[in-house]
Amino acid sequence: MSRKSPGPTADSDTDNSSDTGTGTGTGSDNGRRRSRRALSAVRRWIVTAPGTYSWLAVLFLTTVLLHRTTPAFEDGTSGGISDGSSGGPSWDPVRPLISGVLWIDGGHWLPYAVLFTVFHATAEHWLGTLRWLAVAVLAHVLAVLLGEGVLGWAVRYGDASPSAGNTLEVGVSYALAGVVAVLTYRVPHPWRYVYAFAVLVFYGVPLAADGRTVTDLGHVTAVLTGLACYRLTRRALSAGKRGAPSQGKPGAPSPEETERPAAQ
Repeated sequence: MSRKSPGPTADSDTDNSSDTGTGTGTGSDNGRRRSRRALSAVRRWIVTAPGTYSWLAVLFLTTVLLHRTTPAFEDGTSGGISDGSSGGPSWDPVRPLISGVLWIDGGHWLPYAVLFTVFHATAEHWLGTLRWLAVAVLAHVLAVLLGEGVLGWAVRYGDASPSAGNTLEVGVSYALAGVVAVLTYRVPHPWRYVYAFAVLVFYGVPLAADGRTVTDLGHVTAVLTGLACYRLTRRALSAGKRGAPSQGKPGAPSPEETERPAAQ
């Protein structure tokens, strides 16, 4: 009786080649599925933070406009202190309150797009659009009012030149500082205190330095405002606790009851 050869037969060669082709196709399909899932996750992240990315879109348009406009137009985005007709400086806080959130200091949009995604979008997902917006608006308004008030006082009493009132109020960074601070309550213990300390050091050191400016005062004001918004975060914290996987759905059996063997 003849003995079969130990090598692969023609049928096995055909099967192996077909398996190889199938494996290659499966890997390509998996790659496409992963790409689609990644794009879907990015799209869902953007769509569920409409305030953040609508604001970014406006900032992109104004940044392009600022790069293509004249210096006279840029002067219209300056601070709210100017020389009055009576000889003394006049204070108009409305202009920096509005223009401060429409322009980016330095005109570089991409770094702010990253910062908005990391901090603003995270806070909006966590707090919801309205409460996130409340924190950002409070931080911006209080920082601008205090900064402009201190600058107006300095100009009026001769501690600063009248031209200092024409500095651009970077309200975008004020709102960002407030949101960065309120995210302290999103960080779990004990890292929450480390995060808060890092935020206070990052924004507080420039204010304590010799070259401190009104903008540095505004940043610290915005940070303190964000930290003071704890009550706005309580609902988000309680919702996160209610949605914890360990608690399960109301009326559902506990893990101990599920694992317990049925009575014979």
